[in-house]
Amino acid sequence: MKNQLRGCLKIKAEGRQLYKFINAVHRGRFCCFGQYCKGEVFHCEIYRGDLSRMIGLAEEYGISLTYAEYETLSAKLLRYKRRIGLIAGTLLAAATLFYFSGVVMQIEIMGNTKVSDSAVLAALDELGIRRGTPIRDINMHYCENELRLMVDGVSWAGMRRTGNRLVVELTELNDKPEMVHKRMPCNVIAAHEGKITYTSVLDGQLMRIVGDYVYEGDLLVSGICEDSFGHTTFHHAMGTIRGIYKETVTFTDSFSSNLCLPTGNSDSRSYLRLFNLNIPLFIGKNGYASSSSEVSESTLRLFGRSVPIGVTTEHITETAMTERVYSETELEQLLNAKIFAYERNFLSDVTVISREISRSVNEDSLTLTVDYTLEGDIGSTMEVLIK
Repeated sequence: MKNQLRGCLKIKAEGRQLYKFINAVHRGRFCCFGQYCKGEVFHCEIYRGDLSRMIGLAEEYGISLTYAEYETLSAKLLRYKRRIGLIAGTLLAAATLFYFSGVVMQIEIMGNTKVSDSAVLAALDELGIRRGTPIRDINMHYCENELRLMVDGVSWAGMRRTGNRLVVELTELNDKPEMVHKRMPCNVIAAHEGKITYTSVLDGQLMRIVGDYVYEGDLLVSGICEDSFGHTTFHHAMGTIRGIYKETVTFTDSFSSNLCLPTGNSDSRSYLRLFNLNIPLFIGKNGYASSSSEVSESTLRLFGRSVPIGVTTEHITETAMTERVYSETELEQLLNAKIFAYERNFLSDVTVISREISRSVNEDSLTLTVDYTLEGDIGSTMEVLIK
């Protein structure tokens, strides 16, 4: 390794006063190694720093001196000593790497399911922690306690550093379970008019059986029970009463509506992002009265790692309120999509036995009326008030 740094040269010397030259080399205290003579030629190896002294000594004794340098690290570096740009770029890259190793370049949040990342990042920003913050300036213990107080729903917070990445670990509060008053006396009544197909009673007295037709509000399971001795007891009636019932839903929409649609004009604006600072790379303002935008980011990568420097591009599309006129077929397709969304959101826990769709059209709108035949839970609890 020492020879790689200092540089090593192979020397070949020949001349009439060769041995006087060799003796002078020994007296001159050269760091000379690998010496041997072969056919009136002296061979040895010296360090690059002794070359000028060796050349002067050879001229003094009339010696013909030739030399060649070994391929060493210092020899490679000397070839680039005049390439100032390459040297400056290497130094700049090393300084940049050293700087980024001591600042926060990425904030990773772990353990949160209900608390949003944006809420945690906003609290960290108030504490002075963001991309570009020197890690040595962060008081981890203080910020952990403050983060727990600033963000609702967090019971514990921990912070640790992994390289230039700041990891925030959270433990969220458990929601208080909903109190179910199982000892409150109540009845189970019919929420829909229909025919009972299934009964399962956990507590209380069943008042209707499978096959009975009930109307809305009829008593299905009673929470007031009386034994053969005339004793009355109160229960929290519980059970599952399923039945077949009908439901009618109406969907209406007009043939013309005002929508915010693109006009075809668009523009792009770019920003230079340095940590949390966005520097505009354009002149002027957005002249659109109404517009929509999409943002894309390209991040600089250094030695395979992302650094908080990049370009943010905003694609702006002009929009305007435009009257949209639908044909009867197009409007019917839109209403059918609404029917599908209704069934997915509100009828997912029942069985759709049949549906009959009727349509009515007037000058301004189209109406679809859907008559459903459903099978599901028709029971609903009602408290029994006791004085």
